[in-house]
Amino acid sequence: MYREARIAVVVPAHNEAGHVGDVIRRMPDYVDHIVVVDDGSSDHTGDVAREVGDARVQVIRHERAQGVGGATVAGMKTALDAGADVIAKVDGDGQMDPQLLSSLLDPLTQNGYGYAKGNRFLRREALRQMPRLRLIGNFLLTFFTKLASGYWRVFDPQNGYVAVRASALRQLDLDHLARGFFFENDMLVHLNILDVPVKDVSMPAFYGDEESKVRINRILVTFPLYLFRGFWFRIYEKYVLRDFSPIGLFWCVGAVLMVGSSLFGFATWAHSLYTHRAATTGTVMLSVLPFLIGFELILQAIILEIREGPR
Repeated sequence: MYREARIAVVVPAHNEAGHVGDVIRRMPDYVDHIVVVDDGSSDHTGDVAREVGDARVQVIRHERAQGVGGATVAGMKTALDAGADVIAKVDGDGQMDPQLLSSLLDPLTQNGYGYAKGNRFLRREALRQMPRLRLIGNFLLTFFTKLASGYWRVFDPQNGYVAVRASALRQLDLDHLARGFFFENDMLVHLNILDVPVKDVSMPAFYGDEESKVRINRILVTFPLYLFRGFWFRIYEKYVLRDFSPIGLFWCVGAVLMVGSSLFGFATWAHSLYTHRAATTGTVMLSVLPFLIGFELILQAIILEIREGPR
């Protein structure tokens, strides 16, 4: 136990026979339960986890890989059934130091937060250590995840070193969370709907001989679609369905005005180009004015979200 809270750690692992044993051996003594999810591995990941000989370890085997999100959700369900008060996620690839787990647990057990996550960008030395391609990708994904999730004070959303209170986790529909690498982003979207306060914790990453399973080209295609869908799902659930708010109205009206005026402006420009006739001042204003009004409404919605976000 840690500060009178039962702690469970979920370790999603896919072909991590070379790392998962060390991850388990470095797990702090205050961890009560370790759920290793062998997510369709073709090596001996599950066997290696059992051979460590730690009585706290429970191995779940997926015959077919369900992705890091699917593996984490399966482990979280098992941890909830075991009566855990706080559930953390530590990847099986060795990039996360289990000895730093207490830094995530303190905000949950002492300061009233419902969710805590690592942030690699709070340490200058960690930024130098991070591969440049990952650094650029994380900056871009961070901004769009802020927009989609509504957590404007949270950075590094791709950091998978997280901990969550069981009371917050039970309010989520775990079966509808993303199953792949979008899991952490999707978790933030759903937590914001419930107004769960989130804490960023300085947490360096360790890059050794592990091979990243993230494919940049796949991320560039799928993540914008996921974030777009997650954004409008959150706006509808939080600001329309559960409690109608001006924020939802500003986003909806602002988006319609900006998109509509942009399409009208493009059509007007194309028509002028085709006919070799300049558009009248009134026609130009019909495009520009709604765009500016829509932009202002969206800006106000963002300001309100930042001001009223869960703390």
